[in-house]
Amino acid sequence: MDYRPKAIQCVKDTVLPLQRRQFEACGCSLDAQYKTYGRSEGFFEAVLEPGRVYEMGYPRCVCPEVLQGTVTCPSHCECSRQSILYILQELLPGKEISVEILETVLQGGNECRFLVHVL
Repeated sequence: MDYRPKAIQCVKDTVLPLQRRQFEACGCSLDAQYKTYGRSEGFFEAVLEPGRVYEMGYPRCVCPEVLQGTVTCPSHCECSRQSILYILQELLPGKEISVEILETVLQGGNECRFLVHVL
């Protein structure tokens, strides 16, 4: 299944505007944004290698479909990966970005964690 359209629909009017405001308030620097806003109740971000490598995720699953009980398959976490990729591509046009799933709640993990590389 192609989760990209679903991921975009899920975040384009909610998470993306918030991330964009934070990003712009921090001089369009992911490093500064993540140092300033990197930990909240529902989301975390960390700079692993300035300008290049980041970890981000959720302390619990935040997918509405999972929370409603309509989705239980771990492959659905691709939607979260795609939403992170979409947001970063919007914030950093022209940059090559990769997002890797490290662990998710649906896979049996304690939280949902993603590794991001910006090239």
